[in-house]
Formats: sequence, structure tokens, C-alpha cells
Amino acid sequence: MRPISSAQAARPALRLLLGVVALITALVLSACGSSGGEDSQDQEGESASVSTKFGDVDVPENPERVVALGWGDAETALALGVQPVGASDWLAFGGDGVGPWAEDMYDESPEIIDTMEPSYEQVAALEPDLILDVKSSGEQDRHDRLSEIAPTVGVPEGGDNYLTSMDQQVSMIAEALGKADEGQKLMDDVEQKFSDAAEEHPEFEGKTVTAAAYTSEGWGAYVAGSERVDFLTKLGFEQNPRIEELEASGFSASISSENLDVLDSDVLVAFPIYVPESAVTEQAAYQDLSVVKDGRTLLFGDDQEDIRSAYSLNSVLSVDYALDEVVPLLADVAGGSGGDQPSSEQS
Repeated sequence: MRPISSAQAARPALRLLLGVVALITALVLSACGSSGGEDSQDQEGESASVSTKFGDVDVPENPERVVALGWGDAETALALGVQPVGASDWLAFGGDGVGPWAEDMYDESPEIIDTMEPSYEQVAALEPDLILDVKSSGEQDRHDRLSEIAPTVGVPEGGDNYLTSMDQQVSMIAEALGKADEGQKLMDDVEQKFSDAAEEHPEFEGKTVTAAAYTSEGWGAYVAGSERVDFLTKLGFEQNPRIEELEASGFSASISSENLDVLDSDVLVAFPIYVPESAVTEQAAYQDLSVVKDGRTLLFGDDQEDIRSAYSLNSVLSVDYALDEVVPLLADVAGGSGGDQPSSEQS
């Protein structure tokens, strides 16, 4: 028998050592692969983060039970293919809380929530996984109480007092719903429609305009950044500079009858809210306005409630209806014809 060398004697031990090293390496790599898979799953299921006045808000992926409380928030969600389980009816449409332009978009009617002071218990009972309050008062207490129920996407920076723009509203809600691309397409379509309307009516360009409403408490003119003014400026009009000099409270500035002449501009868009049309037309101060005497006033009267609502809401759904109905009426008065006629004659 030949003697066994030291190298030969060491081979079994070496093979055993290499086997152990290989096993440990495989286990480590397997653990890393497993960890990486979990990380990938976590990333795929990671919530979106939406920037608001109250900080970044994490929202769940593909929320299924959405409560929409802000002005026009429900219609924005509907335009993105999401049906809220709860919604606020800001313009008292009744039914599903949306205008005729959005009829039949719900498969199941939402529960209607009060607007200015929503019932937090009613909201909580709906068990939402996301609350939209994008166009609202922007009050900290309201946001805090809603956030205790579910992740709440509130107003953007500068969006207090319902001054969230349509672009902000659509982009924030689309981001929260995981539909950013769809939201961008909606806004591109809207901007194109305004651009087309402005191009078709060069007479709008540069004319000053005032948007004002009359209620049982008196007159108020809307400030730049509000939806009623935004609608008009996108068509080429310019906000009446005298209105911007007034002290505003939120989205409007109160005007006394003695100072009603600040409404005078190239075009006046006016409407009554919860009062009859005659409450406006019979006012001596209103009749004395140059813009009224010259027939450059568009007054949304008693039989134009849907038109006024579409214009006032200015949601991504109502804007088509508003453009179709309001632009021809504006063209009549902007050219100096038409005038402050009874609403039935204007339409």
C-alpha cells in the first residue's frame, strides 16, 4: 500500500469546507432574493403621496370607497371613472348631487353629505379609504377631523376659501386616485376647448369683465382665482381692476348699493342666488349702471338655472355644458348687442 500524502489527506476536509461555503452562499443569496421580492411588493403597493396645504398626504393604492366633499370634487372623481360612495351637493341639484351633464354616471347613488358643516359621523359610517376635500374652506379643524376618519386630500397651498383652480383640483384628485395620466388628458381637452372658443371670439380679447351675484344679503363680486372669473379670463376677458382693489373675504368682495358702480366694465355677468330675477332687475342702482343701460350685461335669470350652475361649478364635467351655453350669450353682449333682456329672450 502506497502511503497517503498530506495533500491527499486534506482533500476530504477541503471538499467539506467548500460545500459548507457554497451552502451558506446559497442561503444568503436566497435570503437577499426573498428580501428583494418583499421590497418590490412593498414598492408596488406603496401609497401615493399628494402635496396639500396640510403637508403631504399618503393615500392607499386604488381606493375603492371615496367620499368627495369639496366643491366639484365628486364630478372630478366621476370624470376619472371613480364613483364616490358619499358626496356633497353644493348647488342643491338633488338626486345624486350632480348636474344634468353628469346624469346616469352613478351605478349606485352616493350618500349626500352636508356641505359647509359635514356630519363627521355620517362620513365615518361610510368607512371611506379616501376623502376628497380639495376645493373647500381649507380650515385646519375640518381637515383634522376628516383625517381622523381616513386619509384626506385637502386644499393646495393658496386654495383656502374655495380658490382651488380646476387644474389643481383635477391633478390632485387624479394623483390621489392613481390616474395622473387620465387627469392630464382631461385638462388638455379642457384647455383646448377654451382655446378654441377664444379663437372663435376675438371680440372677447382684452375686454374687462365683472362677475357678480346678488343674494338676500346684497351684492358680491368674484375675485381673480375664483371659478366664475377663471372661466371668463380663459376666454380672453380681463378681470375688472376695480374689483381687485376691493377688500375681499374669501372668493368675493361685498359691494353696497351706494358703490354698485364698481361693477361697471365692458361686460357684466350677473346672477341672483336664492332670490328671484326681479330682485336684481328692479333695483334702481342696477338699472343706472352704464353696462346695463348699454346692453352689455349677461344676467342668468330664473329659467337659466342649469346654465348658471354649470358656469358657477366650473367642474371638468360641467365646463362643456357651460361653454356650449354661455359663450354664445357672451358673444351677444360683448359685441354690444343683446343686452339686459329677460332671460327667456336671451336663451
